[in-house]
Amino acid sequence: MVDSLSNVIEALPNILAGGLVTVGIVLCSLSLGFVLGVPLAVGQVYGSKPARGAVGVFVWFFRGTPILVLLFLFYYGFPVALGLDISAFTASCLVLGFASAAYQSQIFRGSIQSLPQGQLKAARALGMTDGQSILHIILPQALRLSIPGWTNEFSILLKDSALVFALGGAQDVMARSHFAASRTHDPIAFYLTAGVLYYAITLVGLRALRQLEKKVYIPGYAAGGGV
Repeated sequence: MVDSLSNVIEALPNILAGGLVTVGIVLCSLSLGFVLGVPLAVGQVYGSKPARGAVGVFVWFFRGTPILVLLFLFYYGFPVALGLDISAFTASCLVLGFASAAYQSQIFRGSIQSLPQGQLKAARALGMTDGQSILHIILPQALRLSIPGWTNEFSILLKDSALVFALGGAQDVMARSHFAASRTHDPIAFYLTAGVLYYAITLVGLRALRQLEKKVYIPGYAAGGGV
C-alpha cells in the first residue's frame, strides 16, 4: 500500500500532464463536432434531398463505425495511403471530432424540429430570407435547447478519448498511466488514479456546461414555445 502510494505520487506530475493532453483532445473534438454538427443539422432539416442524403451517410458512417476502427483508419490507414504524416493527437481530434459531429448534429436536429414551425413562415412574411431566419431566429433558440444533450456528449467524448491510447503516440492520461503501471508492476494503483482523474475532468466540465446552461436560460421558455 505504501509502495503503491509512493509510486503514484512520483508519477503523478507526468499523469497530470497527460490530463492536459486529454482535455486538449476533448476540447478540440467537441469544438470540431460543434462547427460541423450545426450545418449538418440545418442541412438535414432544411436541405434538399441530396443534401439530406449526404448528411445521412455521414451520420450513419461515423455513428455506426467503432471509434477504435476509425482511429486506426485515420492514423494507420488513410494517411499512409495518401502519403500524409499526421500526429496521433491530430488523428485523435479528427476522429473524435467527426464522430461527435454526427452525434451533435442529431442533438441540434431534434432541438430545431422541436421549435414551432410557424416561426420560419412568420420570418418569411417579414421579408427575411430562409438563411437569415435560420441564423437569427431558429439557431439561437435551438442551441439553447441543445445544451443538456451537448453536456451528455461531453461526457461520452471524454470516455471515448481513452481509446486514443491504442495509437501509442498521444500521451494522454491512459497512455501515461499504462506506462507507469507497466514500469512499476502496480496496475491497480495507476488505473484507479486514471479513473479518478477522468472523473475530476468530467465533474469540472459538467459544472462549467451547467453554468453555461443557466447563463443562457430564458425564464419561462421551453421547447415547442411553451411557458
